[in-house]
Amino acid sequence: MQIKNFDDIKSIFFDNLTIKQTIFKNTFWLAIAEGVEKLAGLILLIYVARIFGATRYGEFSFALAFIGLFSIFWSFGLPRIIVRELSQREEWGKEFSAIFSLRIVLSIITLILILIGSFFVTPDPLTRKIIWILAVYTLFDNFAGFINFFFQAKQKMEYESWTRILRALLLTGFGFFVIFNFPSVKNLSYGYLFAGLIAFIIIMIFFHFKVYRVSFSFNKSLWKKYLKMSWPIALAGFFSIIYGQIDSVIMGYLKQITETGWYNAAYRIAGAAFIPISLISIPFYPVLSKAFKESQEKFQKVWDNQLEIMILLAFPVIVGGIILAPKIIDFVYDPSYTSSILALQILIIMAGISFLHNPFNQALIVFNQQTKFFWISLSGAIINIILNLLLIPKYSLYGAAMATVITAFVVLLIYIRFTLRFTSIKLLNLKFIWIGLLAIFSTIIMYLVISNHIIYNLHAIFSTIIGTATYFITFFILRFIIKNVGTTQLPF
Repeated sequence: MQIKNFDDIKSIFFDNLTIKQTIFKNTFWLAIAEGVEKLAGLILLIYVARIFGATRYGEFSFALAFIGLFSIFWSFGLPRIIVRELSQREEWGKEFSAIFSLRIVLSIITLILILIGSFFVTPDPLTRKIIWILAVYTLFDNFAGFINFFFQAKQKMEYESWTRILRALLLTGFGFFVIFNFPSVKNLSYGYLFAGLIAFIIIMIFFHFKVYRVSFSFNKSLWKKYLKMSWPIALAGFFSIIYGQIDSVIMGYLKQITETGWYNAAYRIAGAAFIPISLISIPFYPVLSKAFKESQEKFQKVWDNQLEIMILLAFPVIVGGIILAPKIIDFVYDPSYTSSILALQILIIMAGISFLHNPFNQALIVFNQQTKFFWISLSGAIINIILNLLLIPKYSLYGAAMATVITAFVVLLIYIRFTLRFTSIKLLNLKFIWIGLLAIFSTIIMYLVISNHIIYNLHAIFSTIIGTATYFITFFILRFIIKNVGTTQLPF
């Protein structure tokens, strides 16, 4: 596309013109949203951890982890189905009212389950009340986030970006106001609740007047249609949440509240590595769905591009995270969180493995093989629960971290097996081998640079920037040399 005037520039960032341009546009807006959302959230939780200390922060993390066990029931696997189904058609407004009404019913049921469950998970009245407050906040926040899946289906991620930024800024603003003026875990929970409520009201008003008029429709046949498609994802999501949250719940149940604080402090930082996963996966998913409808060749090409990017990013995340973990923990928290260093070094391996999950995950959904998620997630949940019960009593937060890594690796192997068996994707590609070799060599160069005492002793931010720059500069220089100068031609 040639840029001749301001309207052309505007079209690049607001219109869907070509596949590459649409992916670029959506990635651009999601990058802004992810950057603001994750950075604001991370800064807030860092201050929460510093001001409240590991024990109080552990209480707050325990409450969020318990609520997280129920998170799949808010939407029951509908978002992925909504994006897949509505991205393949032009008209979708008639179904919105029914899906929105179904979402209300599911949210009420989930809230009741959380309130009942809180009486069994903790005898402490204050912790129970914190769970109740955060559960109501989660209801409003999930409703606001649910709207974004309609934006994704139409590949209008600029709207999603704006709503996510609004939610992040309100949450951070209320959070800082509370911790600096009325510092307590209970008051912070109220801050979350008010932020979620205000964001929900603003987003719903915007959607009602600018996108589609909100109405209610108790269309049981349509509910049945979507629930029939979504239940495998819902069950799979439930088991995935179990092995994502059960470690904190088990530690909290075993009265390891301080250790829960250390563990979640490390997990929050490892979670920052998931930002690129979202930036890549969310824009690719509707494109994959549309390409699948057009031709197998087109779908394979788009899917290959996604996996290549994930391979490219996984190696430096793991190695860089392990090396710089002591500096990152020291920069982000205070000396009382030194125990989080080893946990972060273990968890960053899980983050790297997770980069490779998404392409296979999305391929199964696009091929309408979402029922396979049930078996994948069930296997992961069983393995993780067993490992946590064996390792947490003996190794505490480090046992929880090891259980998470082992589970992530086993799940990846199952994903690969199921994708090869139940889809037409071709995985044996010379291009992947070349990408992997270049990524490994570039990671070695990055390791030599950031492990040098001069670079390592710099501020954590500068060490990270230098390591990142070294990796990508090395990768693209090697790729250019081999592709254009060497006698061996790369298949890309």
